[in-house]
Order: sequence, then structure tokens, then C-alpha cells
Amino acid sequence: MSVRATAQAGILMIAAMMLVVWPAAAPAQQPPATPHAPFTIANHSVAPGQRLDVDLHVAAGPSDPATRVLVTVFHGVRPGPVLGLTAGVHGYEFAPILAAQRLLDVIDSMQLTGTVLLVRLANVAAFEERVPYVNPHDRKNLNRAFPGRADGTQTERIAWALTTEVVRRSDVLVELHSGDGAEWLEEFVGVYGGPLAARYDTARAVGLAFGLRNVIRYSMDTQQQIDSGRSLNRQAVADGKPTVLVEIGENGRRDTAFVEPIVNGVMNALRVLAMVDGAAQPARPDTRWFDSTASVSATATGIFTPAAARGYEVQKGGRVGTVRDYSGRVVEELVSPVNGYAIYGLAGPPVKAGESVVTIAVPAKEPF
Repeated sequence: MSVRATAQAGILMIAAMMLVVWPAAAPAQQPPATPHAPFTIANHSVAPGQRLDVDLHVAAGPSDPATRVLVTVFHGVRPGPVLGLTAGVHGYEFAPILAAQRLLDVIDSMQLTGTVLLVRLANVAAFEERVPYVNPHDRKNLNRAFPGRADGTQTERIAWALTTEVVRRSDVLVELHSGDGAEWLEEFVGVYGGPLAARYDTARAVGLAFGLRNVIRYSMDTQQQIDSGRSLNRQAVADGKPTVLVEIGENGRRDTAFVEPIVNGVMNALRVLAMVDGAAQPARPDTRWFDSTASVSATATGIFTPAAARGYEVQKGGRVGTVRDYSGRVVEELVSPVNGYAIYGLAGPPVKAGESVVTIAVPAKEPF
């Protein structure tokens, strides 16, 4: 088979997969043939065809205050899958938070099959205090705290609320992120596969619906991968949910060019899942496929200068950045451990020993 024929066949296969993930929905304009049950969350009941904004209450702990997780439930007029969408796990990642606000005006429960659980803002304190990475009360990274604890610190209590009320009520989980306040990032989608991940075909189709050029497969091969510094994504994997990570935006920016692709991607994902009417847009033919990532960390604290603050090809042993001490002396030249594509990293200048400064995506031998 020629290269062109192989590529065409691959595109047709992807499009076919995207259109058969869930049984086709009835036309959205038609009333349901039979009534279906309300959706319940945190002692709230949402009738079919209704939207409800819910504050998931997170009680005060021994050393930090109460907080809330902001969720909107769109409960469709016909039964179907439950799609969980989470934004604002990191409070300084503004593009997904603003996209969630836009989705409030775009998703219509009366035109919906199934249910959308939209976490508009998971980490309220970090957002309000404009704190990258961590919660200002306990200085913990919410995206390393799952499944959390009902009696833990505020970060752990937020994680527990998200786990019990959102992740475990969803059939598919899409986690929306961007580059944080000091990170450059080339947009990509991560799809969770491997022997310990559920329904890779569904995750793959939903991930490709976002139309991003870079696609990374995270293969969950060992329980240690899932448990070590467990993120929200890996919590969803642990709970048996098809899981997708979407990363669009950088440096805490809130540009429309970052917000709109998230909104459009979510709506195309709803079409892929047959939750709204309309044909899904097929996967882009120029998709770049990556099969793992490698991280480079600094061993010294000081002033970091990245080799570049945008995506770039890198060879094994190639320089990815320099650390100088506060007197200007070079104390570390950081190099790549693999051939690949530098897809996100620290923009600098501050760096602490042990911090990852760049993540390199390793090209796949073929689409997967």
C-alpha cells in the first residue's frame, strides 16, 4: 500500500471510530420517548432538560477554611452518557476557566442527550489569590492530591469532593488545563491508554475531537504510574473512566485564541459521543503522534534560561536550558535524555532544584 493510501485509510479509520463511540442519539428536537430520572449530585436533583449551578461545599478543616467547588449540571432530555469536564484545578490557568464560562452559554440541556458535569472552577482560593500551581492555604498541588481525604487539608478535601461527586459520576472524563503562570506550552491532547486504562477507543475519539495537532498517548502500564502523585486524570483512570487531558494556552494568558479551541473542542466531543446533533469534525490529517514523555529537572536553584519558549525538535544530549547562580555563573547545562519534541516547560527565570524545566514528547512509530 502506498504512503498516501495508508494515510487515507488511517484518516477513514479514525473518522469511523469517532462516529461509533456511543449509539446514535435521537434528533435533539424530539421529546424523549419515555421519561428518565433526574440527575442527583450533592443532595441536589436536576430534572431532564434543566441546568443547575451547584456549589459543592467543602467544609472547614482544623487548620484552614471552608471552600467550594463550582459545578454546573446540564441534564439532557434523553438518557445517555455522563461527560465530566473539569477546569480550574490550577487557579492560574485562566484559558480553561474562561472556556467553562463560555460553555455556560453554549450547552443547552434541551438539546442534549445524557448529562454534562462542568466543573467551572475547582480551586477557588488559588484563582482568587492568583496563585500558580498550589493552594494558598496549604501550599499543596491539587493535581497531585487525588483521591483526597474528607478530613484532610483544604486541597485534599477539594480532591475528595471532585473524586466522589464528579469523577465517579462520570462515564468519560476530560480534564482541561493550560500552561500555568510561568509555563510555555504548545497545545496538545493526552489520551490515557495501556492495560490499566479503560476504553481507550472512546478516550482516543474524544481526544481527537479537539482537533489539536499534537496527541500524546499516556500508557498506564503499572499501578505505580497511577498512584504516584495521583492527578485528577489518573484518578479517573483508577476509577475506570475513559480519560483525556487537554492542554491549551500558556503563561496564565487568557487570549481568545486559547479559549475558543477549548469551547469548540468540547462541542465536537459532544457530537462524537452522540450527545448533541450534528456530524463530528474528523481528526486532522496532520496529527503528530507521541507515545510517551520524558522530563528534564534542574538539580540547582537559580536563574533558568530555556533553550526556547515554544515547541521545538530536540536530539538526545541537546541543550534544553541553562541554570546560573545569582552571581551569574553557569552552574548547570540541562540536556535532553531522548530524541523528541519539547512540548512544554518553564519559561523562567526562577527555578528550584528538583523542578521539571521541560517535558519532551517522544514520537510514536505510527499512529495508534
